[in-house]
Amino acid sequence: MLLSDSPDRATLSRSVRLFRAFLAEQRDPDHFYGVLAADSVAQLSDYADLRGALVLDVGGGPGYFRDAFRRAGARYVSVDSDLGELSARGRPEPGTVMGSGMALPIRDAAADVCYSSNVLEHVPDPWAMAEEMLRVTRPGGVVFLSFTVWLSPWGGHETAPWHYLGGEAAARRYARRHGRDPKNRYGTSLFPVSVSDALLWARNTPHGQLLDAFPRYHPWWARGVVRVPGLRELATWNLAVVLRRR
Repeated sequence: MLLSDSPDRATLSRSVRLFRAFLAEQRDPDHFYGVLAADSVAQLSDYADLRGALVLDVGGGPGYFRDAFRRAGARYVSVDSDLGELSARGRPEPGTVMGSGMALPIRDAAADVCYSSNVLEHVPDPWAMAEEMLRVTRPGGVVFLSFTVWLSPWGGHETAPWHYLGGEAAARRYARRHGRDPKNRYGTSLFPVSVSDALLWARNTPHGQLLDAFPRYHPWWARGVVRVPGLRELATWNLAVVLRRR
């Protein structure tokens, strides 16, 4: 039985707590990612025993999730393609690897758990990255990936909600107002990813079995939005997809 987002965990108060932390992301990233990391470990623990497991965090950046996974008993390795992100909190720790999510410099079946949080929308070929995550996971292991849905109110990241008028237009508006390009630039470091495309990939990949797909930050009673075409693109906000490696 899968316990993800069970009523005793995925409550409305949890959703409010995550949303409040999200609003502070720009000015206090340590707080936001600390809250998110603890919540992510709790979610992932419903699908995999983390005690002694080797967790590969794709797009782990400066290691915001490292401490939370280690407290759960996991061995943690991070991969990121951006040296600036890797060193954002100081010198990267041993075990940190620099490489592309679309061509992970990791051997086949190396990880017990492959995890990625809010990275998929930042690569030009998200399903190549998703397949790479399956490749580096051992048979029977778990892949957990989440991303911000493009047509959600936050899909444009710092350019939202103007991304509804087009990603390029939103980026130009941001540059005019702030005197600099957005960090997440449409077509370069931010790409439109949909719930429908994610489900289509997850249901048809020959390398993984879909275990669950749900709105990551919502309370348990809102899980049903993922099953409603159209609405799910607007209301999911952030989709989590969980697979078991075949």
